[in-house]
Amino acid sequence: MKPIIQVRGLSKRYRIGAQRARYGSLRESLTTWARQPFPALGRKRGLRQPTIWALKDVTFDVMPGEVLGVIGRNGAGKSTLLKVLSRITEPTEGEVDLFGRVGSLLEVGTGFHPELTGRENIFLNGAVLGMRRAEIDRKFDEIVAFAEMERFIDTPVKHYSSGMYVRLAFSVAAHLEPEILLVDEVLAVGDYEFQKKCLGKMQQVSQSNRTVMFVSHNLGSISNLCSRVVWLDEGKLVAQGTADEVISNYVRSRRDESGALCWPDIATAPGNENVRIRSVAVSSGGVVTTQVPIDRPITIEVEYWNLKEGNVLVCGFELKDKTNNYVLASNDRASANASPDGWFGRPRPRGLYRTRCVIPANLLNNLHYTIDIGVVNNRNEWQAKVIDRFDLAVFETGEMTREYSGIWFGVVRPKLAWTTEHVTDTTEPHGA
Repeated sequence: MKPIIQVRGLSKRYRIGAQRARYGSLRESLTTWARQPFPALGRKRGLRQPTIWALKDVTFDVMPGEVLGVIGRNGAGKSTLLKVLSRITEPTEGEVDLFGRVGSLLEVGTGFHPELTGRENIFLNGAVLGMRRAEIDRKFDEIVAFAEMERFIDTPVKHYSSGMYVRLAFSVAAHLEPEILLVDEVLAVGDYEFQKKCLGKMQQVSQSNRTVMFVSHNLGSISNLCSRVVWLDEGKLVAQGTADEVISNYVRSRRDESGALCWPDIATAPGNENVRIRSVAVSSGGVVTTQVPIDRPITIEVEYWNLKEGNVLVCGFELKDKTNNYVLASNDRASANASPDGWFGRPRPRGLYRTRCVIPANLLNNLHYTIDIGVVNNRNEWQAKVIDRFDLAVFETGEMTREYSGIWFGVVRPKLAWTTEHVTDTTEPHGA
């Protein structure tokens, strides 16, 4: 079978610090020329502007009907790759061959005109994708219903929130039946229920023999959705192969000698100008591990830098099962509030902070879980988040199955206190 996407030696170079010249008046142009009649020669004598290779010699194929995941840290070249495939930007070197109509969802609001309504933008986007009006008419009601935008479909999109942009943009891209669907990390903007809906739609798209390329930091979603994964780092293709193999190697590469995820360089650590995460570790019995016996407690430890004086911060985690359903979420609000010297609601000085949480033994069932960890401010806005997958496998030790060897249902399996009393020796009903 012939590949539907062929990428050969693809490279993309950008100038660092290059700026477009602003438009000036004729008088300004003549004055500038009079002061420097040979500007081109002047530029040649100066220092060359530094460049960076966002992509360098990337080669891979994608087969029809395949769902290909693209992973890598921030700045690895993932979004640049999709922009080249979408013909938004031209490659510096190499070739890309696409054998089918392409639909792409790369950035919030890409391809939308802010002054047009949602209805008008559906037709505009459809036309950009090469769809005929009759085809858009046939899919229109389905697009609007999927996006849950009936009330706002005749409102100009400049009044939409980022989440509303994503809902409508994804719905258009997914329903107008492109042979190739390119999706960047924009799904992270939508709410959890809509993310599940989008992932289900992408699975449906792939089952209809259409091809999906999916860029995400959510390795749980990548693992569940994608059959194959490519891993980019600093613009280069590090590995490609089965999802489990590549994701496992990627996660392992991000850990220090103890097994903790670590970012010693503040500039490249997850976060923003307020907060950067230094390290994350999941351990049991003092040993960093992803395999924990069911009857032992689990410790989650996070180190993060507070970069601005006076920030009010909360650190927490979300635990999900392998189907991406939430099992539990917790943060340091309650424990910090209960402690007289806690940081709950208090402005913090700059510096490095360490926070720990313990999940009790005999709480989680013997299943596989994933953990997302992050820091929010006092307005519940994410400041830093580790959405690389943290695998956690809780396994059975046999202690609780000595008396009962059947299946224990549920994602949690707490060891609860039970009491049984011998009330009477008779089996006759009371009062008989």
